This record gives sequence, C-alpha cells and structure tokens, in this order.
Amino acid sequence: MNSTDVKDCIIVGGGIAGLQAAIQLGRYSVYSVAVIDRGTGRSVICRNYHNILGWPKGVSGRKLRELGRAQAESYGVNFIEDDIRQANRLGDYFELTGKDGTVYRAKTLLLATGLSDRFPDVPGLLETLGSTVYVCPDCDGYEIQDRKTVVLGTGEPGANMALLLSERTGDMTYVNHEGKPASAELMERLSKRGISYIEERVTEVKCKADGVISSIELANGQSIPAERGFIAFGGNRIHSDLARQLGAELEHNQHVKTDPRSKMTNVNHLWAAGDIGVHSELSTVAMGEGATAAIWINKELRKIADPSGNEH
Repeated sequence: MNSTDVKDCIIVGGGIAGLQAAIQLGRYSVYSVAVIDRGTGRSVICRNYHNILGWPKGVSGRKLRELGRAQAESYGVNFIEDDIRQANRLGDYFELTGKDGTVYRAKTLLLATGLSDRFPDVPGLLETLGSTVYVCPDCDGYEIQDRKTVVLGTGEPGANMALLLSERTGDMTYVNHEGKPASAELMERLSKRGISYIEERVTEVKCKADGVISSIELANGQSIPAERGFIAFGGNRIHSDLARQLGAELEHNQHVKTDPRSKMTNVNHLWAAGDIGVHSELSTVAMGEGATAAIWINKELRKIADPSGNEH
C-alpha cells in the first residue's frame, strides 16, 4: 500500500472476527478494504474447533483462516502482512504505522487484535494446545466428558477452572505449576469435589500421538496420566494497545468497551470485535461481532460518502 492511499476501512487482525468482517465488507462491492495481520493469535494455535456450525468433526483455526482469507480475497479485500505498532487520528483519517515504519491510512478502522493466553514454556504443551489441551470451558468442556483430565494452572485461576470442569468428569487433577496460593475456601471446595491437588512444577507434557496428551511429568519425578487437559494461569494479554493510543475506553481488565449494538467504540469510526472486546472469547461470537461491526461500518461509510443522506 502506498503511504498516500486512504482505504475506506482497515481491519487490524486476521483472525476469526477480522476475517468475518472482511468478508461482509467485501460483499458490499464498493469499498477499498485491507486486512493487516501479523499471523499470530489464538486461532493459529487452535487445532480443532468443535462448536462451529457446519463442522461436526471440527476444523482447525489455520484452516478457517485459510478459507476465510480466500473468501475475502474473492471480494477484492487486500491482505497485508505487518505488525501495527502505532495508531493516530489525523483529522478525518486514522493513520497506522507498521513495524518497519510503513504508514497506512483509513477512513474507518476495526481492531480485531484479540488476546494471547499466558502459559509456561513447558516442552510438549504447545504441541497439545488446541488439540487435547484447551483454554475455554465453554468451547471445549464437552471434550473432557468422563475423561482423565489435568488442569495445569496456578493459584485461584487454576482452582476455579478445575471446579468449573469437575461437573464433566470425576477424574480431575489440578497441578499448581507456579505454586501461587488459592484461598482456603477454594481449597476446601476442591477437596469436597474430589479433585486431586498437586503443587509441583511441570517439566513436560507428553503425547502419544499428534497433539494427543498422554501424561504430565513433574519435577519431583511423578507422572500424571491424562487423556485431556486445560490451562488456567490468568494474566492473559489483551492486545488493546492501539485502542488505548486512539483514546478508546477500556475496561479495568484492558478489554475494549464497545456499543453492544454496533461494536463501535467511544471513538468515532473506530470499532472493536472479537476477543479484544468485553468479553466473548468464543470463536462463534467473534464471527458475529465481526459481521455486526462490518454492517455498521458500511452505514458510516455511506454517511461519509453522502452526508446529506440522499439515496443515489
């Protein structure tokens, strides 16, 4: 993109929300739309979404991104690989600066930059994450039904996750990897639910096949057999830096506040959708928010093109 070009809309983030918005905007057939993506995010890690309409056997995040990009490109949406580091508002336009100083400008802006889960650098964990080790109980609680399950976490986030999931299986172990304490009340509830509690550092997550967890290995030499796992460390990073730079209102947990109807922030012509917002963290909700934002971006672009509201 030439630094003097002004797009009708730039979408920062090529995950589920960003792609759905790009498809919707592309189908209006009249707008110049670019998706700027650095190729990371939750959907890159997830190997199998099982809760998406039309995919009863599951679909990987990478496959969804591949299909979504091709679909958006078929409508003329432009994709750019970059990492946006700065965002400013200059009069009627947004100005974005990439990692190497490339400048992008747009009349409207959708932030779909998501979040990153915090988890330790334990050998084998990344290979199982999104396949048989999960982060979201709403998305994947079903997958641990009556299976030997280990929650790998710390302190209260891990204890709360184990308690929430214990309705799914009677064979649950909570390994407090970082050793941060949970409240006495939570510890008592763990005990009453029959959840095994181990406070020990994890040294390896072992697999018996591609992405299939078989055990958790501990620093004390103990091995915990497992068929499924969850992580719960808290402290996830919300990628709301660009929203903050532009003056968008944030929640105390750094998620971006938006109008529930339109997904626009308190900053005119700035939208946010997906995991960056308050507070879905579901791929299916991200799709809906991306489409909703795009519909309202279309409305605003029509007003920009014809402030009088006259139909042509």
